[in-house]
This record gives sequence, structure tokens and C-alpha cells, in this order.
Amino acid sequence: MHGPVMSGWLLMALCAVTAAYCLLRARDGTGEERRTARAEALMGFGMAAMALPAAVVAPPAWGWVLYAALFGVAALRALWFSRRSGHHLHHLVGSAAMVYMSVVMARSGGAGHRGHASHAMAAAGGVPLLTGLLLAYYAAYVLRSGARLIPVTAAPAGGGRVAGGPSAGGWAARPELARACRLTTGIAMFAMLLTL
Repeated sequence: MHGPVMSGWLLMALCAVTAAYCLLRARDGTGEERRTARAEALMGFGMAAMALPAAVVAPPAWGWVLYAALFGVAALRALWFSRRSGHHLHHLVGSAAMVYMSVVMARSGGAGHRGHASHAMAAAGGVPLLTGLLLAYYAAYVLRSGARLIPVTAAPAGGGRVAGGPSAGGWAARPELARACRLTTGIAMFAMLLTL
């Protein structure tokens, strides 16, 4: 099946490029901005590794356990830092989703995302309840993130710089690129959850 392999490679590349940009963002900004960028980079690289087509690169059985443990620790870290910033709650949901997908893949033997009979399916539609909740969360997150990227055109008062315009503050000074990265990882997570 050429299609799923190609889409797996494209998803892997998209997540890896997004994660690499997040690492660049982690060099600038406040401590909280750097912490957020590192968490987003971890999520992006983890999703890139998980998106590798199994027909090309079959991960070992223990690999899924490693993913679950890594993102379990990331979830605990996000929970700890959510005391300071509400955005870390999103990282908590993302890390929990990665743990969930790792467990699903470990149970299925990593044989692909479809056909997991071992899961308790919800009565309506045959979708596990947790998968459905995560899909709903990421659909809302993607729509909200996409709406935040729509430029608001307003005349600057007193001839100042237009909000969102170019600045010379480094990687962290480009909030629209950070939002685009979050949108990208949200779309990628939604796509990965759809295949469960």
C-alpha cells in the first residue's frame, strides 16, 4: 500500500521539521518560553518517530514501552509546570495521548494502527471512548489555533509597528510561527489518532 507509507513519511517529515524549529525557539525567550519550546520539540520528535511507516522501519516491541515511559515522564513534568502556565495542560493532554497511542501499539504488536480488537469499543461508531475524547479535544484545538493565525488588520495608533509584524527579537519573538507549529502538531496528532 503505497498511500499509507507515503503519508507516514510525510507526517514524519512534518513533525520532525516542526520539532527542529521548536528546538531553535528553545534558544531564545524567557525560561517559560524555552521550557514550552522544549516540550513541544519533544512532542514533535516523538510523533515523528511514531509516524515512521511500520512497513519500512518496524520498531522493536520494547520501543512502544520506551515511548510510553518517556511520555509518561513528560506528562508528569507537564502536570508539575501546569501550576505556572495553563499551556502546560495542553502538553499534559498531548503526552497522555502519546502514552495512550504507545499502549495501543504495544497491545497490537505494532502491526499498524487499524484493527485493534483488544480495545473495548464504544457502542456508537466502534471508536474507543478515550480515542473519541482525544479526537474531539484535538479538533477543537486545531480550529482554535487556526483561528488565532488569522491576521487582524488594524491601523497602528501613532505610526507604530503593526502587531505580528517582523521584529529583530530572535526565534522566540515570532509568536505566529510558534502558533503555526502548535497548529501543525495538533493536526498531526489528530491524524495519528484517526488511524487508531
